[in-house]
Amino acid sequence: MYKIAIPSYKRALILKNKTLSTLGRSNVSASRIYIFVANMEEQREYESVIPRESYNRIIVGKLGIANQRIFIRNFFNEGEHIVSMDDDIEEISKVRGNGFVAVANLNKFFEDAFKELKKHKLYIWGVYPVRNAFFMKNRNNPISTELKFLIGVLHGYIVRHDKSLDPSVKSEGKEDYEQSILYYKKDGGVLRFNNIATKTKFLAKGGLGEERERFEINKKAAMYLQETYPDLVTRFQRKNGMSEVRLNDRTKKKTRKQKRRSKGTLKKH
Repeated sequence: MYKIAIPSYKRALILKNKTLSTLGRSNVSASRIYIFVANMEEQREYESVIPRESYNRIIVGKLGIANQRIFIRNFFNEGEHIVSMDDDIEEISKVRGNGFVAVANLNKFFEDAFKELKKHKLYIWGVYPVRNAFFMKNRNNPISTELKFLIGVLHGYIVRHDKSLDPSVKSEGKEDYEQSILYYKKDGGVLRFNNIATKTKFLAKGGLGEERERFEINKKAAMYLQETYPDLVTRFQRKNGMSEVRLNDRTKKKTRKQKRRSKGTLKKH
């Protein structure tokens, strides 16, 4: 039995028209849906905009997505299965040929995702970070368990009240990258569905704020991640000036090189 957690900030109408509509079309029960807002004023706004039959509860959590994610995880009980969704998901899609088809039965997809987690003895799953059929159809495996970026837009996890999994506020704007890293370091892997993506509008208004603010937030977060996890994170800059990071476990490459060198030394002797 999974529950759905939706962190949202100043986007009540967007949540109503997008993510809640997406869940409604797939007949996901409203009793599973918990909406997390930043303060009492937001709670009143959301309650006035969103039909009561569309959700279970609206909960006042914390301001800032990193703090909110920690609050949400601690709100639920140990061992519960949580699907975290952003408020502006128009569709959850599966790649087919050169295009996409909507995942019609989201309830089955979510349940199967947690079954895969248990099968691989992992605690967090996610989807492909960009909705690009060309890249997705050429993935070698529809499911991977090595270090990969699990985008915060849509992911699921089994609750553990473990502070070592808490993303830092310094990663704000890229807290989903740090979350991916922390689960990888804790469990030895993260599970990603490389054939599933979301249709959403990245860098939309609301949430983190305007574009100039986002550039500065991303820069600080990228620098923090590279400095904190130098063997796992590479920082780079897009043509538009936005700071980004890539995840790659270089410690494994070092280990393989050391083994090859060791074998070579043994052969010489």
